[in-house]
Amino acid sequence: MNGMESMGKWLVIAGGTLALVGALIWLFSKVEFLGNLPGDIRIERPGFSCMIPLASSILLSIVLTVILNIVVRLFKR
Repeated sequence: MNGMESMGKWLVIAGGTLALVGALIWLFSKVEFLGNLPGDIRIERPGFSCMIPLASSILLSIVLTVILNIVVRLFKR
């Protein structure tokens, strides 16, 4: 492969990855309980609001780790 062909391949892979991440963010935004779990911190004052989704981040991290481990094991076969 020459340089342009290789760069084109990586751009397509990066674009697909970006589209997948965007789709996952869009899908997870539809889930009602994310951002409203007991461990999520929300501070609201007049003219100021701050949201720190600790529990939601931990939950998403665990779910995505399990999914990625399953995908990697399937591709190793």
